[in-house]
Amino acid sequence: MPVKESGRGTFNEIDAFDGGVGWIAHPDETMERASHALVDGDDVWLVDPVDAEGVDEHLAEYGDVAGVVVLYNYHRRDAADIAKRHDVPVSLPEGMTALSDADVSAPVERIDEELGETGYYLREVTHTGFWQEWALFDGETLVTAESIGAASYFLAPGERLGVTLIRRAFPPKSPLDELQPERVLCGHGEGVSTDAAGELHRALRTARRTAPRMYLRHAPTLARSMVAAALR
Repeated sequence: MPVKESGRGTFNEIDAFDGGVGWIAHPDETMERASHALVDGDDVWLVDPVDAEGVDEHLAEYGDVAGVVVLYNYHRRDAADIAKRHDVPVSLPEGMTALSDADVSAPVERIDEELGETGYYLREVTHTGFWQEWALFDGETLVTAESIGAASYFLAPGERLGVTLIRRAFPPKSPLDELQPERVLCGHGEGVSTDAAGELHRALRTARRTAPRMYLRHAPTLARSMVAAALR
């Protein structure tokens, strides 16, 4: 199983709900990169998207693409290509200084609070010189990028959400531990829509305790994912 596949994938639907849909373009890759479309009336906002055959046709069922947002400085993925195809900008958090406008091969707009008029607001997860990550939350749906995920290598036995291997020893806390989402959509793996708040809080609370056996269990995956991080 490759860590990360290249090229356009296929539209494998996940996480469908009244307010949007997701897809995994390369289901056979270890990283299980997940993309999401958030629907606001006739507008569709894409989050950390990976391109896929047929994605435009699927999105057209929900409305017109209004913008593409990147939540993590290593998640440029195919945001620029998709944005240019739909003649919309790539939206970056105002504080994402690790990713400059020049690093994105498409027009860029900066957002500091709400994503358009969707009701989704940015929540800063981590801000260091090399790791700058935000989440989106509208009171019901939490969209995460990297620190929390559901790909197999994120999960200890029995978990449905987990903290990424790189952050297990030092998991994020505020604001994620203050939220009560009805569903969590992840940048890696299929999201969680039952007892989502409970799974989120448990993942944050137990991350350090499960870190040693997770590192032993997934050491090869961890090494490969760190090498591939800059290509995400």
